[in-house]
Amino acid sequence: MGVPLLDLKRQYAAIGDELEAALIEVARSGMYTGGPAVEGFEKAAAEYCGVAHAVGVSSGTDALLIALMALEVGPGDEVVTTPYSFFATAGSISRVGARPVFVDIDPVTYNIDASKIEAAITERTKAIMPVHLYGQCADMTAINDIARRHDLPVVEDAAQAIGSERDGTRAGAFGTAGCFSFYPTKNLGAMGEGGMVTSNDNDFAQRVRQLRNHGMSAQYRHEHIGGNFRMHAMQAAALSVKLNYLDQWIVQRQRVAATYRAKFTEAGLADGKVTLPTELPGRHIYHQYIVRVPQRDELLQHLRDQQVGCNIFYPLSFHEQPCFAYLGYKAGDFPESEKASHETMALPVFAELTDDEVGEVVSTIADFYV
Repeated sequence: MGVPLLDLKRQYAAIGDELEAALIEVARSGMYTGGPAVEGFEKAAAEYCGVAHAVGVSSGTDALLIALMALEVGPGDEVVTTPYSFFATAGSISRVGARPVFVDIDPVTYNIDASKIEAAITERTKAIMPVHLYGQCADMTAINDIARRHDLPVVEDAAQAIGSERDGTRAGAFGTAGCFSFYPTKNLGAMGEGGMVTSNDNDFAQRVRQLRNHGMSAQYRHEHIGGNFRMHAMQAAALSVKLNYLDQWIVQRQRVAATYRAKFTEAGLADGKVTLPTELPGRHIYHQYIVRVPQRDELLQHLRDQQVGCNIFYPLSFHEQPCFAYLGYKAGDFPESEKASHETMALPVFAELTDDEVGEVVSTIADFYV
């Protein structure tokens, strides 16, 4: 019968009446950009993330871009980050004219290897941008220690990590800025595009608010050169409804992950043929369920032939992308990132996925390796 990688229709079926009521309220209000819907979501999101400020913006990509703009990162500057993430991470650095400087990943978590960051810092380094990949926080204690020693701001790419925790702190509350995506496939997904910047720095948050509206401090008075990064009220209304369910959905995703482990173990594949995700102390929200497997591409085709959802995140590390050839990196410079790009794949994980469907995914993989 097949298993989808993600099925947003199931989520909508459960909360559709609430979503439609919230959207109709905005439609009737006549306030479609900013306004009470956005302000209400920002307040609730700040409380959820444990921060003083949450600023709604137009997308996760724009959240990264505007955070760098607010820190005045620009030409001649460097930002230390990972080579293994969604393109927006490095793309936003390049778009402000700065140079992304890559540091290899930890092969267990796929997050940036904090032990390698300090060696990459130079007199031109303007910020550190770790990514909380797949829903698990990077080693922020070590990263913040390095940042303090070098007096550098930390911009968290938390696009995949809303609600994840480490050492009692939630993603987006560790650094100067936390940047979130509400693309529909995220654990907290809008009905279109949306993003958010979080911070505990009052001045920084105020600057982000101005930059998202062309740098205006008052009508037609522009303190900075910003852009149109405003959040739409319809998206904020939908996100406010969904935020009430986020913790419940995270628990259900964790249940799916536990079921995978049990069924892979039962099939004799756990951490033998199939290397399962490592869950560190804290809170892993399982935005993606990533396994490392031999014959990855052949298995991928086998699953697709059986109509079992799967995908590769990410088949090319940043230093292998044609647009970043100018940086001068070469194959072999970041071996763990390259290895992950060749060996890992994503399996279905979403709150409404059933135990039987997890069993079908595992049995289909078992059939491949028999």
